Parts: sequence; structure tokens; C-alpha cells
Amino acid sequence: MISVENVSKTFTLHNQGSVVIPVVEGASLVARPGECVALVGASGSGKSTLMRMIYGNYLAASGRIMVGDVDVALAAPREILTLRREGLGYVSQFLRVVPRVPTLDVVAEPLLALGVARDAARERAAVLLRRLNIPERLWRLSPTTFSGGEQQRVNIARGFAHDYPALLLDEPTASLDAVNREEVLCLIEEAKARGAAIIGIFHDVEARDRVCDQLVDVTGFTPARGI
Repeated sequence: MISVENVSKTFTLHNQGSVVIPVVEGASLVARPGECVALVGASGSGKSTLMRMIYGNYLAASGRIMVGDVDVALAAPREILTLRREGLGYVSQFLRVVPRVPTLDVVAEPLLALGVARDAARERAAVLLRRLNIPERLWRLSPTTFSGGEQQRVNIARGFAHDYPALLLDEPTASLDAVNREEVLCLIEEAKARGAAIIGIFHDVEARDRVCDQLVDVTGFTPARGI
């Protein structure tokens, strides 16, 4: 389960006299096992900021962010790393990997980090790459050489390699063709069926309506701003 309770976030502009800008205030939501919650709201309303706080990239100014039994708002860095390895997956819009690592190993890496045997990890990676229509001739190449759409599919395969109990999805169907979009939606539905708690940003309204059980408008968590 993912539970966000009265969470706030500010940024300090050190190059502008240390002005403090509130960006999220009083955010609260719950994604239960088997449920997908969509964050909605206009650009700049705080959707990505909230996702980054849940993942531990941004430190919350106040409140609680529970992912399972870990309070991300208070957790030490090593606890965050353990959570990301075992309990919280994140599919971003952009693939960030070490250059020259073959695609098959990029997708298998989350399983290898958990101690899964290399052959088993690669087999799971191969299944996902086939589902997402990445040609086998590309598996030995680095995905840094791929097109944007291919990189996105590799990123999705990597994010679904391990059966994370909690998942964060940032525009998982953006720019995908109909066939691959359907595969991604099926992966999300399968994750829900096994009990994953999911929070996502979906600008694809049809996809959102299909896989999401709850919409949370983050506009209500956006404080008035002024310098």
C-alpha cells in the first residue's frame, strides 16, 4: 500500500535571496493493494513533484509517505535504496542507463540486484522485450542507441521485470503505437491483479479510464505562490 498523509514540499531559491516557494501543501491519498490511482491536474500543479517525493528523490517538508511499512519522508538513504530494490518500482518517461550495457541486461538488472540467477533474470527480461516488440537483434546493443519509442519500451520492461508490491508510473503509454500501448495496459492490469498498489500520471484519458480506480486532483494541494 502507498499512503500519503498531509504532505507538503517547498523549494528554496538560493539565487533569489533564499525565497521559499511552496509547491505542494496538505497532500493526502491512498493506493491500496490492487488499486491504481491517477494523479490529475494542470501542468505545474505538482503531479511530478508528488511522485518524486513518494520515490524519495525529493524530501518532504512535512507529513508521512508510507510505502508498505517504510516512511519515505523519514527513511535513511540506505532504507530508500532497499525499498527501491525490493518494494517500489518506478517507470519514468526517460531511460537512464549506463552506456554500453546490453539491453537484455538493462532489463534484467532489477532481478540481478535481488540475487536472481542470471539465466532466470535474462529469461524474464526476454519475455518482456518480446511482449513489447523489441527485436531480438537489438538485445545485445545498448538501448542508448535506440529511438525514443524503443527506449520507452525498454524502460517499461525494466520497470515490470520484478513484481514490485508498489509502482509509480509516469506517462507509461505516452507516444506508443496501439499494439504496444495495449501491452503496457495489460502489464498494468496484471500488476493490479497480483496486488500491486500503483500511482500514475496518465494524460492518455482512455488508458486512465481503463486501468485507474481513483482520480486524485492535485490542484487542491497546490498552494498560492508568490515572490
